[in-house]
Amino acid sequence: MDKTYLFLADGFEEIEALATVDLLRRAGIDVETVSINPTLAVLGAHNIEVAADILLKDCKEGARMYIVPGGMPGAKNLADNANVCRLLSSQHEAGGKIAAICAAPAVVLAPLGILDGYDATCYPGFEEGVTAGGAHHKNQRVVVDRNVITANGPSSAIPFALSIIEALKDQDVADKVASGILL
Repeated sequence: MDKTYLFLADGFEEIEALATVDLLRRAGIDVETVSINPTLAVLGAHNIEVAADILLKDCKEGARMYIVPGGMPGAKNLADNANVCRLLSSQHEAGGKIAAICAAPAVVLAPLGILDGYDATCYPGFEEGVTAGGAHHKNQRVVVDRNVITANGPSSAIPFALSIIEALKDQDVADKVASGILL
């Protein structure tokens, strides 16, 4: 499947989600935002309401990549959703690509065993959740380990998105997008 999905739950970190989607679309990546709510409306952690592209029931298995933004309680809301967890676990078992930022590596990915044996990063204060999930915590903005990309927080949204672009396209496309935003 050529589709990439970014999950949205009430309480998501707006910068992490929207900057990522923006840059991926600039790179020509087919990315859709996915509401886990009964409607397309999702309220961010800082009271910015967005309309997702699709509902979770329309999200397909076997995506090119699943992306999990952080923010609280957004990451917890995603972790509490059995369908999100099923999609992520299935993706990981198939060797598919997954990216998570901020609290999401610790709160969503680690409990599913997705980070077991991987290098990963997360928002400061969530390191114990990452290491309890079997990961080797790295104090870096972005960590790419095999098919999993993790980042540490809102200020890393742009390098996070550029790492996703490199993983889904190539370094040249990531460099062109970075240049286009004056990075």
